Amino acid sequence: MAKIIPFHAVRPAADKVSLVTSRSYEEYSAAELASQLDFNPFSFLHVLNPAYVNQQKAGLEKRFKLVAQKYRDFKAEDILIREDKPVMFLYHIHSKTRDFIGIIAATSIQDYRNDVIKKHEDTLQYRVELFKDYLHQTGFNTEPVLITYPDNDALNQWIEVKRTAAPLYEFSTTRKEKHTLWKIDSDDELAFLKNQFDAVGDVYIADGHHRSASAELLYEEDKSTGNDHLNYFMSFLIAESNVRIYEYNRIIRDLNGLSKADFLTALSHDFWVKNKEQALWKPEKKFQFGMYLQGEFYCLQLKDGNSFSSIADRLDAQILYDKVLQPILGITDLRNDERIDYIPGNQSITTIKEVVDEGDFEVGFMLFPTEISEIKALADNSLIMPPKSTYIEPKFRSGLVVYEI
Repeated sequence: MAKIIPFHAVRPAADKVSLVTSRSYEEYSAAELASQLDFNPFSFLHVLNPAYVNQQKAGLEKRFKLVAQKYRDFKAEDILIREDKPVMFLYHIHSKTRDFIGIIAATSIQDYRNDVIKKHEDTLQYRVELFKDYLHQTGFNTEPVLITYPDNDALNQWIEVKRTAAPLYEFSTTRKEKHTLWKIDSDDELAFLKNQFDAVGDVYIADGHHRSASAELLYEEDKSTGNDHLNYFMSFLIAESNVRIYEYNRIIRDLNGLSKADFLTALSHDFWVKNKEQALWKPEKKFQFGMYLQGEFYCLQLKDGNSFSSIADRLDAQILYDKVLQPILGITDLRNDERIDYIPGNQSITTIKEVVDEGDFEVGFMLFPTEISEIKALADNSLIMPPKSTYIEPKFRSGLVVYEI
């Protein structure tokens, strides 16, 4: 059983919500970020980047304290307001190609520790420590962990009924997305949702492994304070069928000293290699890989898909590493090797073509997206995926809902 509870959320004032919320600041180019900070005084980016002009001069502790101060300023100016009672939310994202809808609630650290909330990704300790320090210094988090749950008819029916009610917010963004938020504050609705998740069984982290690990570390360090907010972290809970999983494609700077002919010969040991020439080709099924090399696309079809001893070994990202990246191209560290970079699968494969054609990279590989069943099987068996295996949507807007610690 997965425990969810309402919380005293902080959110934008209704007349400013479209001005306050932002994409993750990491998604903005330097020019976009400067423009937002120069011309939109309500943007939550002012909270996240209060030392933008002098970031190189400000140490981390000072920057985190400036974030905390700017957050308090936004509350003092009623740009952000705090709910009088604990609430949950229903949140709907509508784009040209996809709809996402789920429940924003607080989830339990104990469920995370007891593997009721299951993980499939490894974490980098320095990133966990860094975000833990950020949470400790700032006292809030606005990036929920994305958690999936098995499709549930009762929840689906409740969501459809709730969507007919008047929303708290309804606004659009410059990316032509429509965002709608409903507040859930009645005792009956909150009890219904808690009971549904009590019965739902295990749930799975789709995105946010570092954030959840940081919340656990903060709990470990500060639990003696008796602060009940440390026992939970904010999550966006969404049905499995509603999550969109993209692959992370790989681009490599060189062929590790091999000629094109020698490289293709080496690939032919484990793959059937078919030249697709100028066709913009990408994988159509598992065990297929796309490749772009010197102006041409190739299909790489794995010769033997039945020789794997574990679920993890059968992952396409792991196969590419085991058969190509490590033995042929000499890449052993997928996180830190400067010869490899990643392009999420929600971008067109023409992006890979353009990057390779520009000359900074020699070859690009396209993967078939991982399925939710593979992610669940890994998590159920306490296994982890290779780094940069999945790019998962939806992405949450910063400043829309804040969980205070």
